[in-house]
Amino acid sequence: MLIRTSLLSALTAVGLWTMAPPVMGQALLPYVLPLDAERLEEQGLVLAQEAAQFAQLQQYDIALAQAQLAAQLVPDNAAVWGLLGTLYLQVEEFDDSIAALNRAKALEADNSSVLFALGTAHFRNGEYQKASDFLESGLTLEPDNPGALFDLGNTYFKLDQFEPAIAQYQKSVDIDPEFWPSVNNIGLVQYEQGAVDDAIARWEESLAIAPMEPEPELAIAVAQFAKGNEAAALEIGIPALEKDSRYAEIEFLIENLWGPRLIADTQAFFQHPDVQALLPQL
Repeated sequence: MLIRTSLLSALTAVGLWTMAPPVMGQALLPYVLPLDAERLEEQGLVLAQEAAQFAQLQQYDIALAQAQLAAQLVPDNAAVWGLLGTLYLQVEEFDDSIAALNRAKALEADNSSVLFALGTAHFRNGEYQKASDFLESGLTLEPDNPGALFDLGNTYFKLDQFEPAIAQYQKSVDIDPEFWPSVNNIGLVQYEQGAVDDAIARWEESLAIAPMEPEPELAIAVAQFAKGNEAAALEIGIPALEKDSRYAEIEFLIENLWGPRLIADTQAFFQHPDVQALLPQL
């Protein structure tokens, strides 16, 4: 919601309306506006709320501008700095995100949400060891957060710590059996370990939870193609690509933690004539 104020009320808020006009002929003296700290803090919190609302609408540029001003008006509020940090993360300004989140952490060191956000920011910045440190710290405060366990699993995966990655994913599924991304990513790890059939079983399990998701479908198709089951691969893989064309982009798959073994087999699958015929249409 946007707060609309009249010119009169806006002037009154900063003390301008009560100023006496200068007497004609007098020298105009410099005047320092009296700042009402309580009002400034209140307005900063209003701006932060508006920023959160714009963020929910995915209007991140507007949200970021509101949050930046809010942080100036309420510099000692951890929640405002945390909001600013997550908004910088949304627009992929990772260094600024980390700086804002560190301000939030300095103000409120035991806030698990801030620690989780710092983990995510460092992960997105390619700093996987720092990411794991912050995620682990947050999980000591909030151990049953399936999203944070998933993020920690991803971090271990990027650090080539395959068994710890699977353990974190499994913990998140134990807490939330419907959390299909963790089930899916166990399959990604297993494929890199060479356990192809186990990986396929995990992707089938994730499809049972989320039957419309194209990622496990394409992963199954690639695995079946690598095993020589061409017809089965095309039957499931082409509809998966048609659902979401982003999965036809190798860079997008790498961003989604598809490992080198799976990427190599995906590139081979993409060379099939039927897939080649489809790709220009996506």
